[in-house]
Amino acid sequence: QVQLVESGGGLVQPGGSLTLACKASGFSTEGVFMGWFRQAPGSEREYVAQISARSYTFYNDFAKGRFTISRDDARNTLYLQMTNLKPEDTAMYFCNARDDWGQGTQVTVSS
Repeated sequence: QVQLVESGGGLVQPGGSLTLACKASGFSTEGVFMGWFRQAPGSEREYVAQISARSYTFYNDFAKGRFTISRDDARNTLYLQMTNLKPEDTAMYFCNARDDWGQGTQVTVSS
């Protein structure tokens, strides 16, 4: 059974940092293009960052310089390091691989 399980979300103050993880099971992440997306209430899901099988990375403009996507295929895990978080980063963050999605982890940035 294919599963993607996100973790690491939470409440953080503006300027703070969080690292999200996405553990995959039921398939190997090796060779798989993977990514992070987010969705805020009342908004459409948007692309945050993606990483190729060879670890080439791609970022939405709002994530450049603040977020870092990485992968550890030995652990079947995808990561998203987020720094200098802003209130507008508040959203549910989802992991994506192939046609599969995780259930999401909530990130709330508030003082």
